[in-house]
Amino acid sequence: MRNVALDLGARKTSYCEVRDEQVLKRATVNAVESLQCLLGPDQPPARVGIEACREAWYVHDLLTSWGNDVLLVDTTRSKQLGIGQHGRKTDKIDAKVLALAVERGGIPAAHVLSPHRRGLRRWLGVRRALVEARAQLVTTLRGLTREQGVKLPSCPVETFATNVRKCSLNPSLQALLESGLKTLETIGPQLHDVDEQLAKHCEGEPVVQLLATAPGVARIVAASFVSVIDEAQRFHQAHEVESYLGLVPSENTTGGRRRLGAISK
Repeated sequence: MRNVALDLGARKTSYCEVRDEQVLKRATVNAVESLQCLLGPDQPPARVGIEACREAWYVHDLLTSWGNDVLLVDTTRSKQLGIGQHGRKTDKIDAKVLALAVERGGIPAAHVLSPHRRGLRRWLGVRRALVEARAQLVTTLRGLTREQGVKLPSCPVETFATNVRKCSLNPSLQALLESGLKTLETIGPQLHDVDEQLAKHCEGEPVVQLLATAPGVARIVAASFVSVIDEAQRFHQAHEVESYLGLVPSENTTGGRRRLGAISK
């Protein structure tokens, strides 16, 4: 089987094929679909290594449908393979280093999320963006009113726009807040639509329904957990899940030196 690596970039993708630690073929394309002449179904199957990124799942599915064996490389361990150790950050060099690692074997592969969980994660991402935008906008509008010596009463962000319109504000301040209030009134219905889509996705997830029965865990928290963990069977114990989620501090201890890292996001 051929040994190939792709360095996926925002504008270009570098292709490198090796055999016996020697480069056989290189290519640079603007789109992964252009590699059909090299990795398509009419070509001999290849073992293809790609680094995990936003488009990695799409590339994984495309290359797999062409009959290739795709290895998704965990970016947190890419330096162990020698990627970036050369001191020069070029796509061609990184593609070569990864291709050589594919030929040697033993690549620390990343988990490929199942298609249904990917859809769940996408809708959760849209919901998170809308919630964060709404919260940031409310904070900004409250700050603008305090600059004018006006303190708005506390209220949930869902009813902020309605409550502000009930307040007696001077015309200049009202005009200043108007565009933000209209945006908030638009975000509300959009967020409601996204919640409906999430509810439809969660209906086909028995695990989400089960987790939502735990005290303090609702649909969004359960769906977020499932969209990240995906297949719980890939973890041998609970401590592995804690480490995967970044819920435990890191430690790098050697000799008489001890370094403790904070809990990651």
